[in-house]
Amino acid sequence: MTEKELLYVEDALGHEQYFQTQCQNTSDQLQDPALKNFSRELEQKHRTIFQSFYDLL
Repeated sequence: MTEKELLYVEDALGHEQYFQTQCQNTSDQLQDPALKNFSRELEQKHRTIFQSFYDLL
């Protein structure tokens, strides 16, 4: 993997961590069960995407 490709993967990892955190914070603040569940599902999807990028390393 080239240095430039590594930087892209690191950037993608950072974005996915940010999205996970935002989804978690949002679900913690939501009162509506359906929206809370949706936010948690999004958090899990971003966790899966993060792991996919991490496995490239």
